[in-house]
Amino acid sequence: MNEMRVVGVRVELPANTPILLLRETKGERYLPIWIGSVEATAIALEQQGVRPARPLTHDLLKEVIGALGRELQRVVITDLKEGTFFAELVFDGDIRVSARPSDSVALALRAGVPIHAEDSVLDEAGLIIPDEQEDEVEKFREFLDSVSPEDFRGADT
Repeated sequence: MNEMRVVGVRVELPANTPILLLRETKGERYLPIWIGSVEATAIALEQQGVRPARPLTHDLLKEVIGALGRELQRVVITDLKEGTFFAELVFDGDIRVSARPSDSVALALRAGVPIHAEDSVLDEAGLIIPDEQEDEVEKFREFLDSVSPEDFRGADT
């Protein structure tokens, strides 16, 4: 299992489909996951430190978990079947709940817990970006600095 960090989200053109991009913290592989626009917005808002006037669903879930006396310890991207990624929320007492990776990452960012991916998922879907493509990664980071949550509204999911 490998710890991952969120590089960010972007919109894949021309389909206007948001992509969550993760990278190994101690490795070279990236993991792109196509996600819905609502989840992309939730992730982007959290990364930008934007606090909405009312809690979003992921904020509410974090509060409910705490109110029930549980602690989210980590999220794990567990599997890839027929193009669909699967994840689990791992709570204290090794309680595991199946979840979509996009929701898991949005919650992990809010809770400040690590994100992991199983080796089998990275072996199947992980990408190594060659040195000559590092410029593209830098452009992606610049894009993330300029993107706003409104850019994700109206995308097909």
